[in-house]
Amino acid sequence: MYNVFMAANRNDPTRKASSASDFSLVEFMQTYPDDSACLDRLWRERYAPDGHHAQCPRCERERKFHRTKTRASYTCDSCGLHVHPMKGTIFEKSTTSLQLWFYAMYLMASTRCGISAKQLERELGVTYKTAHRMMKKIRTELMTDEGDEPLSGDVEVDETSWGGKPRSTHRTRAEAAAFREAKPTVLGMVERGGRVRARVIASRRGVPLSRAVKANVNPSTILYTDDWRPYRPLKRGFIDHRVINHSAGLYVDGDVHTNTIEGFFGNMKTGMRGAYKKVSPAYLQSYLNEYAWRYNARYQRHSMFEQLLLRTAHT
Repeated sequence: MYNVFMAANRNDPTRKASSASDFSLVEFMQTYPDDSACLDRLWRERYAPDGHHAQCPRCERERKFHRTKTRASYTCDSCGLHVHPMKGTIFEKSTTSLQLWFYAMYLMASTRCGISAKQLERELGVTYKTAHRMMKKIRTELMTDEGDEPLSGDVEVDETSWGGKPRSTHRTRAEAAAFREAKPTVLGMVERGGRVRARVIASRRGVPLSRAVKANVNPSTILYTDDWRPYRPLKRGFIDHRVINHSAGLYVDGDVHTNTIEGFFGNMKTGMRGAYKKVSPAYLQSYLNEYAWRYNARYQRHSMFEQLLLRTAHT
């Protein structure tokens, strides 16, 4: 029997309250249906909150502007000055549709484990060269740390290597260790309940490791690490240094553990191996910034796409 209480109007889909999404694809297409809507959003965000009145550099006072018909700009009604909302952003001098730029940002922000340039090429219908350039600019210019403020509170620190696993030819423990030492080392630092920061360091031993921790963590914090020997000198630089003895098979002792940062490493490595397969050491830091940005942005007031858009507009 036909259920007369079938809910939603399929011709007007809406995001359900129970959905984990904070900005659905349908909402994106309704909000930004074409280039004009995207340009208007930039114009309002950067110059004219009401869409019409902005400060004119030539008149040196607030004037009324109108959309220029043949250009991606707005024109002062009084003096005819053209103001280009895309100037000074990642969209400047790009011939790619602004709607495609917005959609690329939406895809990179909404995916949990990253998206490859090849997938972006297929989604946007552009060349691989264009997709790669768009992805690189979004990652390097927008998905970055929001300042140099050091981490504080309870901070977990751990290091890992990025690259393949030891081959079967590395049979001895010494050979496996040498293989690991030759790979790029990533240092991860995370506030419990807060931000994460990941840095490529020259070595997992001695000065490079200590210097990176001290540069990114406030001295007034409580530091949590495993029993790796190079962490021991850090005890003198922080309020307290608590150690979980992994060598003895111990991974949690009350509130002493490094599970938070290891969880971040697990998600990061799974995502990078699945989406990118292999990352060159020369570009590894930018990929780490991308995953750290996602981690830090997940509980912010705005959706991740909105955060990227706001950063674009206010650069």
